[in-house]
Amino acid sequence: MKKTLFIAFLAIFAFTSVHAQSRKERKAMYDSKYNYEIQSLGVGQDGTKLVKIWGYGKKADDAVYEAKRNAVAAVIFRGVPAGNGAAATPPILTIDGYEKNADFFDDFFKAGGMYLSFVNSTTDGMPGGADRIKMKKGYKVALSASVAYDQLRKYLEEKGIAKKLDSGF
Repeated sequence: MKKTLFIAFLAIFAFTSVHAQSRKERKAMYDSKYNYEIQSLGVGQDGTKLVKIWGYGKKADDAVYEAKRNAVAAVIFRGVPAGNGAAATPPILTIDGYEKNADFFDDFFKAGGMYLSFVNSTTDGMPGGADRIKMKKGYKVALSASVAYDQLRKYLEEKGIAKKLDSGF
């Protein structure tokens, strides 16, 4: 009887610890600063990337600002996927570029920071319909944006964050 009870307890313990670990891993994946919902909207003017990007916030306005920040961050750290006639664009920096230059990027992405000079919203007013979703703890908002890719790359090169394309290997 003791042996059966011990095996049952051990099985329940193993199941709950595995379940808790998977929930923790999922939460870490969704909270990651590299997890962006981005979609290419096509070819923009020379030096720009047209994207649809999602942001989250307690208020819809907060979600719009996060979407703008996410658009610039996705271009820098993830690149833009191919779609709607546009070729895929590689990221400007590798994933570890943020950790190496954390002070610079913390200042760059702060509220009202320099990142806003490289993104223009192409959505007039507050997004609505399927692009504005009310969730349990706030809003999820999609924003169509134009990111000044060439200007952003040049700025990061001038600051010594990104290597120049003509610098060689």
